[in-house]
Amino acid sequence: MVNTRMPRIFVARMLPGELSPGSPLSRLAEVAELDIWPGHVPPTPLELKASIKTADGVITTIAEQINDEVLDGTTHLKIVSQLGVGFDNIDVRACSARGIFVTNTPDVVTDATADLTWSLLLSTARKLFEANSAIRESKWGAWHPSWMLGSSVADKTLGIIGPGKIGSAVAERAAGFRMNVLYHGTSEKKNFPGKRSNLDSLLEQSDFVSMHIPLVENTQYYCDSEFFSKMKKSAIFINTGRGGLVNQTDLISALKNQTIAGAGIDVMVPEPLPENHALLELENCTITPHIGSATLETRLAMSSLVVDSIIATIEGHAPPNLVNP
Repeated sequence: MVNTRMPRIFVARMLPGELSPGSPLSRLAEVAELDIWPGHVPPTPLELKASIKTADGVITTIAEQINDEVLDGTTHLKIVSQLGVGFDNIDVRACSARGIFVTNTPDVVTDATADLTWSLLLSTARKLFEANSAIRESKWGAWHPSWMLGSSVADKTLGIIGPGKIGSAVAERAAGFRMNVLYHGTSEKKNFPGKRSNLDSLLEQSDFVSMHIPLVENTQYYCDSEFFSKMKKSAIFINTGRGGLVNQTDLISALKNQTIAGAGIDVMVPEPLPENHALLELENCTITPHIGSATLETRLAMSSLVVDSIIATIEGHAPPNLVNP
């Protein structure tokens, strides 16, 4: 007897384009039954476990934790396709042990994330959020030569920690500001638009320090009190990588005590931050709500990649962008 069961795919959040003709999800709906989680609030671990129990595939975001507990009891799961570059929310070993593919969406987020990195750098250096708040709160008085003084960016030194694709794209954009670029990584990077440096020298010399390393076990809290103490007092710290790279208590202390001049961060722990969180009280900290890849073009490209991976798996092929080949 021929098995006519249609593959079932759990989608943890509605994707851009929704189910309109030609959208990524509409392509997937042609070959699979879709179970799309409603609204913006992610499923709880119990809801996620129940949703993927009989699913053949799942499209995840950074908000879903895929681990042994959630995977136990799954009967058909063949792929976890992550909408994003980072996959620290997924226990890859647990998936591999069960023969489950794990994929991500590299490359397509590079330019959008690099652009946001520069947005944070410029906004923090020139106090744009603070200045905008002053207007909205009726604090804009007569012009004064020493009001809202920020930092120049041109001809300064930019330190890149993690010279991967996003780090490289950030460094390339520095050329327009005639910046000296240093980078710290595990190996020499050919054609990187900057000079390799050890970490201490980079922190001591850089006017701006930007984080672009993955969050793994040995990089958690990479940026701590010792890290910040080695930076210039006039320096600005930028993080568009992962919130877990930073010891937030130490960052808050560094900003409060003016160990460093400022910070621009798109990622933090937890997300979203609760009301009255200490980071929200700091005028020298520019915060955006994890929008590094948030352009329509980028999110559509990401959605296409996750759908391509799911369809390849349904058709019996190894999917592209495997994390656990």
